[in-house]
Amino acid sequence: MATDDRTLIRRCLQGRIDAFGELVRRYQDRLYNAVYRFLGNAEDARDVVQEAFLSAFRSLRYFRGGAQFFTWLYRIAINHAVDWKRRCKPMRTLSEVNEERNSVEPADPSLLAHPDWQLQRLEEDERLQQALSQLSDEYRMVLILRDMDELSYEEIADVLNIPLGTVRSRLHRARLELRRLLEQMEKDSPSSSTFAPELKR
Repeated sequence: MATDDRTLIRRCLQGRIDAFGELVRRYQDRLYNAVYRFLGNAEDARDVVQEAFLSAFRSLRYFRGGAQFFTWLYRIAINHAVDWKRRCKPMRTLSEVNEERNSVEPADPSLLAHPDWQLQRLEEDERLQQALSQLSDEYRMVLILRDMDELSYEEIADVLNIPLGTVRSRLHRARLELRRLLEQMEKDSPSSSTFAPELKR
């Protein structure tokens, strides 16, 4: 049975650094995916996640357990991502993002027989990332946390430190705006395949 977060935190506070390493391994992918979608830059996302874990390690003694550890960690990562975006260079071009992602492979190896698979996957991801980049930070983050990282409304409220009703209204407006952007991009590129991400309720 996997060791729970609170036990790992207790061990870490007792000087067991390897316990924090386990927390890093447990959550680094989820944090990276959320921060990458927010920043649109893989290198910056890795730097922000590293900063977030370092801050969490330094502040671990202040974690009181009123919330789940990963929501506390998400809040730290989001704050770092927002600060990073304010002080650093703009997001890189979509072609640069695609160059980083050109090694993606399908889960089903048989799909490799279709030469258009990778191009279509990259084009769809590019359109989604481009649409996300046009949303406000508030809309982009609530969409990422709910529809891509599958956090509950309550968890999002805790991570963003906003009321539950604000989460619902902000998410509704963000979904409408994202759909509008994607539909407009589809009209502008009639030769591309239809793409509409599945948004959760």
